[in-house]
Amino acid sequence: MALFPILLGLASLGVPSLAMTSPWWENYDIKERYLCSEKGSVVLERNGSQAALFSGGSRATLFREPGEGPALIYRNDDLRLILRGDELTLERLPMKITCLRSEEV
Repeated sequence: MALFPILLGLASLGVPSLAMTSPWWENYDIKERYLCSEKGSVVLERNGSQAALFSGGSRATLFREPGEGPALIYRNDDLRLILRGDELTLERLPMKITCLRSEEV
């Protein structure tokens, strides 16, 4: 089975293929790598108001949703990202994948 369409299909969301880093002016405080089963990984850069998700040379920008729970939630029109401790959940309903933090980049 191919890696989850969220990870491979970022380009299909109108996201151009880019290098695995954000422009300096986006000022991301945290950059982490997550393993999504044995089939691949994603890099997440984030700050208090937005995040950039990288996979396979593609990039998606997501914006933080206000909330008071232990989870941080970022979303764009097609994708929802939920961060709870070392666990990252990517949702593009009805599909969902869970990834685990492997390192800070």
